[in-house]
Amino acid sequence: MTKTLYLMRHGQTLFNQMHKIQGVCDSPLTDLGINQAKLARAYFNDRQIKLTAAFCSTSERASDTLEIVTNNSLPYTRLKGLKEWNFGRFEGQDEALNPPLPYEDFFKTFGGEDQSEVGLRMEATILDLMATAAGENVLVVSHGAACACFYRQVTGQSQLPIRGIKNCSIFKYQYADHHLTYQDLWQPDFSQLDNK
Repeated sequence: MTKTLYLMRHGQTLFNQMHKIQGVCDSPLTDLGINQAKLARAYFNDRQIKLTAAFCSTSERASDTLEIVTNNSLPYTRLKGLKEWNFGRFEGQDEALNPPLPYEDFFKTFGGEDQSEVGLRMEATILDLMATAAGENVLVVSHGAACACFYRQVTGQSQLPIRGIKNCSIFKYQYADHHLTYQDLWQPDFSQLDNK
């Protein structure tokens, strides 16, 4: 059976707003983040996509985003395998401390994960859930760096289809025969939202 995976980044958080490194640590959605999630809900509603299964990381920012997108109308499962990249001792620090891209194994030295570990973890988790998920349209809410690592893992491409993954961006993949194929990336237009 062919299924569609909608892999999405969570809405803006307090740490995003403050330009803090946010991997396995968590912070709440901002008002803007809540409105971004509502735009993502409109993406599905406008296209008349009926979501049949939903999953997210165990981070609250992901589950809160999922609940807004689905309007609390779909039960979901939280999975550790969908968590953001673990940045080790850099967690909660200023984003200015990030090394130049690509990060590769930089954070491993500081108690975090390397890029290939994140990609493999995401791929294994998503392939497992897609094999058992009910219906044809599966929503997965995860994180920016985790989504990027997954894209690289699945496509074999080092460059993302766009520079910078906005909050609530949605990657679309086709799933069949335990294989995922990248199809498209939707980036929301936040021009009508209050960006304060």
